[in-house]
Amino acid sequence: MRYSFCPKCGGHLELNEAKDETKPYCTACGFVFYQNPAVGVAAIIMRDKKILLGRRIGGVYEGKWCIPCGYVEWDEDVYEAARREFAEETGLVITIRGVYTVHSNFHNPSQHTVGIWFMADEADGELIAGDDLDAVGFFGYDELPELAFPTDKLVLQQLKQENQLC
Repeated sequence: MRYSFCPKCGGHLELNEAKDETKPYCTACGFVFYQNPAVGVAAIIMRDKKILLGRRIGGVYEGKWCIPCGYVEWDEDVYEAARREFAEETGLVITIRGVYTVHSNFHNPSQHTVGIWFMADEADGELIAGDDLDAVGFFGYDELPELAFPTDKLVLQQLKQENQLC
C-alpha cells in the first residue's frame, strides 16, 4: 500500500534514494514511515486430539474456519492478547503453556502479519462463539472444514505430524 502523507505532520511522503516502497520519508519533518507487519495471536486448545476452530462471520473469509485468533493491541502483551482474543471469540478463559510456532502471513496483500500460535489449556468459561465467529467446534485432522488462513493449515499439518492431532 502506498501512502502520500506523513502521519506525524501531514507533509508529503516520498520514496527514499533506494526507492524502497516500504520506507517512504516525509519531506517536511524527515519521519520515516516504516510499514512493518501487524502481530496476530492464536491459541490452540485440544480435546481428545481434536482442535478447537471457529467459523468466521464476515469479510472475505466469511464461512471459513480458523484457529481462534486476533491482533495484538498497541500497548498489549502478546500473551494477554491471546487470552483476550480467545475469550472474546470462544467464551473460554485459557492458561497459556507457551509458544507453539510463529509464521509470516502473506495471504492478504494489503496487510502483512506475523502470527504467533500458543498452546493453551482451558481454565474456565463456557464454549460459545462470539466476536468474529458464529460457530465453534472441535475437529480432527481428517474432518477439517474449509480453512480461512493458509498458515493455520501449516500449523494443523505440524500438529498432525507430531501426533497431537488425529
